[in-house]
Amino acid sequence: MRLITLMLGAALLAPPALADTATVERIASGNRISENLPEVPAELVERLNRYQNTRGASFNGWLPDGSLVISTRFGETSQVHRVRAPLGMREQITFYDEPVSAVTAVPGRDGFLFGKDVGGSEFWQLFWYDLDQREATMLTDGGRSQNARPLVSHDGKHMVWASTARNGKDYDLWLRDLATGESRIVLQEGGLWTATDFSPDGKRLLVMKYVSINEAYPGELDLASGKLRMFPVDGDKAAFNAFLYAPDGRGVYYVSDEEREFLTLRHHDPRGGAPTLVSADIPWDVTDLVIADDGSHLAFVSNEDGISKLHVRSMPGHAAVALPDLPIGVIGGLGFSPDGKRLALTLNSATSPSDVYVVDLAGGELARWTQSEVGGLDASQFRAPELVRYPTFDQVDGKPRTIPAFYYRPEGDGPFPVVVSIHGGPESQAFPTFNPSTQFLLEELKVAVLVPNVRGSAGYGKTYLQLDNGLLRKDSVKDIGALLDWIATRPELDADRVGVMGGSYGGYMVLAAMVDYSDRIRAGIDVVGISDFGTFLKNTEDYRRDLRRAEYGDERIPEIKAFHDRIAPLNNAHRITSPLFVAQGYNDPRVPWTEAEQIVKAVRGNGGDVWYLMFKDEGHGFRKKGNSDYFGAAAMLFWQEYLLAE
Repeated sequence: MRLITLMLGAALLAPPALADTATVERIASGNRISENLPEVPAELVERLNRYQNTRGASFNGWLPDGSLVISTRFGETSQVHRVRAPLGMREQITFYDEPVSAVTAVPGRDGFLFGKDVGGSEFWQLFWYDLDQREATMLTDGGRSQNARPLVSHDGKHMVWASTARNGKDYDLWLRDLATGESRIVLQEGGLWTATDFSPDGKRLLVMKYVSINEAYPGELDLASGKLRMFPVDGDKAAFNAFLYAPDGRGVYYVSDEEREFLTLRHHDPRGGAPTLVSADIPWDVTDLVIADDGSHLAFVSNEDGISKLHVRSMPGHAAVALPDLPIGVIGGLGFSPDGKRLALTLNSATSPSDVYVVDLAGGELARWTQSEVGGLDASQFRAPELVRYPTFDQVDGKPRTIPAFYYRPEGDGPFPVVVSIHGGPESQAFPTFNPSTQFLLEELKVAVLVPNVRGSAGYGKTYLQLDNGLLRKDSVKDIGALLDWIATRPELDADRVGVMGGSYGGYMVLAAMVDYSDRIRAGIDVVGISDFGTFLKNTEDYRRDLRRAEYGDERIPEIKAFHDRIAPLNNAHRITSPLFVAQGYNDPRVPWTEAEQIVKAVRGNGGDVWYLMFKDEGHGFRKKGNSDYFGAAAMLFWQEYLLAE
């Protein structure tokens, strides 16, 4: 069983034109709206073409015949494919205009579940695809509801999922009999609840109430009686990212940071006293966790400074299983074969797109099942980053705190212009994964790329994770200032030609950095970014508001509101004096399009140079290849005009 989070999609009405922009022509071309964007030269489009035609593949599950269900893109969007043998043909199964996600194989059945929305709205609906009939059936209400995290029982007879269908705000748990189609709410407690595992007999369900990345509460639901029993949390408050039944159905395996700095894998047998710390010897977060249905093995991944390490343990003794050498990279999407003898996974690296591999546990052999295209480019020329740490403004134990960053350096001596790429979240982490745009900057434009994990990033312990919460928000922006200082110490980097780029919360960081360090930043690209936490919290979808208050602070508290007003890039737009490129999806339920339009209007109203791009058929990011390619080309043109010029 795998817990999968749905991602993206929904098209609504065209956005109104910006007010007071008579001097700026607003151009509509299909679903694309642009302002102040020059035409992208054909020569640049041609140079980018091969980079934009790279693709990756991700593991989604095993079918009863031993073939794999994967996701990859051969057209405009990512779709479901089947692969029957290592490096075999990728047979496309779904053919939708919108990308599909949450693809989940169902034990013992020739088919799979998947999720799909429209135009980036994230009002995902769940579907069953029958491989025998080659037909898809919608399983959810089809309305303005979010239906996410489908989970299937071990016998393949039932599924459970989280849905906002009841009131548009709270996530209830629904149970469906996959044979009869009967569905009912089994948990209605308010807040964000998810199901993490069915008991082996299918009568009980492990559930989790999620409050924030730092706080969650596990429990067990009896499906017949509806009785909910919450489990105690050591230290009263902790983070959890996995909770699974042991094969005997009595004990549990789970990952939490209870009374520890990092997320640790634990086993608790209620007959045996205190939990056993299975990963106690690994001083890093444990991420993915899966258990074979035959009870023979468990597998988990540790995130060690952004690099994944795979671990397999025999059960019940937890002895380490010898594994073949895997390429260095980032691992996700683990899944044991139905007989428990093989383990599939997705692996991505800085120099190779995601691909699917299978480990034979008995023979210790590694088989590659997909080999994704890299646009005809010479993959040996792709460049991997160096992990660096730079000092920032505060101290730990009397020494300067250091911030980790992945440093991609072009070939040559420099001095190179620099793009600082800032991840979103903020409770996320930048990994050294394959990015064709980064490789284009390195190879074609000779631009260095720095990807920091500023304070507030996940993966470095819960203390680091919480260093930017609430009233500490601007401390993460200071970490960007410290990076600018570090760049100035490097003879191979040009401190006078630095650009910043980021999406979502990373977009806020771009705007905030351009406010605070306008004299040191040549240009910036803000993608679906927050420009004012007050208006963001007012306009984000209802089901997200309380989750974001836990991170950014509750704007209903006067002190917090005053702080939000003080740090809002919108209220400091007069300090953004460098060229700015803002890109947005109109259907974004997380960071509404109004965040983009108001910062464009404000900066432009102060005489600033702003490029603006919006897609009416996208949401929180650009998932359709044509849109993504256009934005990518416009971004490279922006860097050419404003960053590369001496």
